Amino acid sequence: MLDLQAHHAPFRGDLVKALARVVDHGQFVLGPEVESFEASLAEACGAAHAIGVTSGTDALLVSLMALGIGPGDEVVTTPFSFFATAGVVARLGAKPVFADIDPVTCNLDPANIEAVITPRTKAILPVHLYGQCADMAPLLEIAAKRSIPVVEDACQAIGAEYRDGRRAGTMGALGCLSFYPTKNLGALGDAGAVLTMDSGLAAKVRLLRNHGAERQYYHKVIGGNFRLSALQAAALNIKLPSLSGWSAARRTNAQRYDALIQEHRLVEKGVRLPYAAWKNSGRVNYHIYHQYVIRAPNRDLLREHLTKKEVGCAVFYPLPFHLQECFASLGYKAGAFPEAERAAREVLALPIYPELTADQQDWVVRSLAAFY
Repeated sequence: MLDLQAHHAPFRGDLVKALARVVDHGQFVLGPEVESFEASLAEACGAAHAIGVTSGTDALLVSLMALGIGPGDEVVTTPFSFFATAGVVARLGAKPVFADIDPVTCNLDPANIEAVITPRTKAILPVHLYGQCADMAPLLEIAAKRSIPVVEDACQAIGAEYRDGRRAGTMGALGCLSFYPTKNLGALGDAGAVLTMDSGLAAKVRLLRNHGAERQYYHKVIGGNFRLSALQAAALNIKLPSLSGWSAARRTNAQRYDALIQEHRLVEKGVRLPYAAWKNSGRVNYHIYHQYVIRAPNRDLLREHLTKKEVGCAVFYPLPFHLQECFASLGYKAGAFPEAERAAREVLALPIYPELTADQQDWVVRSLAAFY
């Protein structure tokens, strides 16, 4: 699915020097490395503020904490995402409330949101799944009408743009990024960030990431240890300038997949290509293809076949939140969110990393064709 050795080879020397610099100056927590990365990240994302944190999960957690989300509150979100999206809501004692996804983008469908909003709804949490922005305009309109803040889970979508040019993570009150090593901008371990246009919320997040203390041992509020490592910030600072080129390479690979799959007439066999929303409207969103995800008949058998052919592939995600054992107490049953359940049966991600070669892609699609 991903060749991290090939990915890091061109700037291995620069990474080693950056890490050595941190070892030499000895400031491993926050400090100048983190501040430099935060400034560069904010500029790259078009945000007023970027606050480095320990992971994408903690970016989501601290964002909800900054909004005061707690017991008795509800957060409307998707049932189809990485577990952290709903997990952080439950960790704060709040209730995740799900609305079904759009069947073509797999993102939260704004048409399903209003029906599940209640007086207890304190946030809406859309996910920009697989690297494509959710349909934010109607979602933000719904939220604004009720004065409900929006927190964007942009952990898979750094550099993605909505149809009006706004960047993922900058449209809601807060936006959350992950730099897990497999992400489009990956650290050398866990790391994340919170984006915001609001200086007040930025100050809250900075306070909360450091145990609620502005100075050591004096705590204004109860926060957590969500501080970004200087080692990770130094590595991310080396990699960040390459992000736009990597995004372009992923888009080129996606276009090549589209052409090859159509050339092999696999669409006629029921394979559905990833859908880039608004493609035909003249206002195209900028999909950065964190994953290239097809919808495939006989998905599980196809996955076994590709594995035997030594083709990396993965299912993101096999079981929606409402059917997870840990959320049984929410009372949802099978059939509650049919589009999410259908996606869980059909989605299959193919290798899409920037260093993927045309020959490798040809082998992937020929292996698909052999199965069908």
